[in-house]
Amino acid sequence: MSDIEILSVRTVIRPFEPEDAPEVFACISREITRFMAWEPPPTLDDFAEVWRAWLPSIEERSDLHMVARNRKDGRCLGIVGVHALQSGKPELGIWLRRDVHGMGYGRELIGSVAAWASKHIPVEYFEYPVAEENLVSRQIAEAFGGRIMERRTNPKYRSVVYHIPPVA
Repeated sequence: MSDIEILSVRTVIRPFEPEDAPEVFACISREITRFMAWEPPPTLDDFAEVWRAWLPSIEERSDLHMVARNRKDGRCLGIVGVHALQSGKPELGIWLRRDVHGMGYGRELIGSVAAWASKHIPVEYFEYPVAEENLVSRQIAEAFGGRIMERRTNPKYRSVVYHIPPVA
């Protein structure tokens, strides 16, 4: 998996590795998980239970949890996920540390990862679930031609599921 490296104008994106854990954990907050299906793990040890579950699926290339970093200083920006990689309809997801919200990283990262996936795996379309109230994240899907195709409810919020065409 270490052979995957996706570059964008301002970022480098690589599969999560255990060495990333402390910095990724430090980026997680209640504020950023408001529109996530999960709650922030209370401790680094609790986060270890989460990321250890990621490693086999990363190695098998069934799911990718990738760390996005600033190209200039290497600072962790957040996580970009591509799930159900071999389904033909992979699911995209993203969360970013709070202090980089509003800087265009979400669109840049989703676009770069979707372009990489479109080139390397069969993609009929990407699923992009997002909380109905998360207007900024919805704009990311719409920027890539996403259309709402489904609605879901989970314990924290109602969501819409966009289908995004492959990205060139």
